[in-house]
Amino acid sequence: MNAATRTDGRADTAASGASGADESAQYLTFQVGGESFAIAILGIKEIIEYAGLTEVPLMPDCIRGVINVRGSVVPVLDLSARFGRKVAAITRRTCIVIVEVESAGERHDMGIIVDAVNAVLDIPLSQIEPPPAFGAKIRTDFIAGMGKVDGRFVILLNIGQVLSTDEIGELARVGEGMAEAAAAEAD
Repeated sequence: MNAATRTDGRADTAASGASGADESAQYLTFQVGGESFAIAILGIKEIIEYAGLTEVPLMPDCIRGVINVRGSVVPVLDLSARFGRKVAAITRRTCIVIVEVESAGERHDMGIIVDAVNAVLDIPLSQIEPPPAFGAKIRTDFIAGMGKVDGRFVILLNIGQVLSTDEIGELARVGEGMAEAAAAEAD
């Protein structure tokens, strides 16, 4: 485990002790809705070009569908929609980042749609601030910290929280209930 991240993905500068200023962590930076975000590279399995997805009925808006990755079915989440924004427009720079998340002691692969991948950056632990208590354009529990890069902030995501399978499953159950109610109302 890298000293820069705890198991929940949050920045942990205290764990590095006095030498924290010399240590850094690597993050993949990317764009979603014109903003810069980053996730620790430890959980990233690969980055693939966006290709057609197989849609799955009755899924929440943030689940765009599934893809086949070397024989495995991998759900793909639209990060923009997960943040409560409109569904991302697909362009030639759109990518799917395959990440590994843990839920109930099991590891699962999930894809996230991003507008564009930028670079892998080493961010010194001394340049990582705690998440803001308010004022962010996304839920504060989705933010692991704020990394300072070239005089600008990059939002470091707590990918375990963003991709919480329990929470996304609850969204799917709510969506199913709404679909059933609409079907009953139409009859």
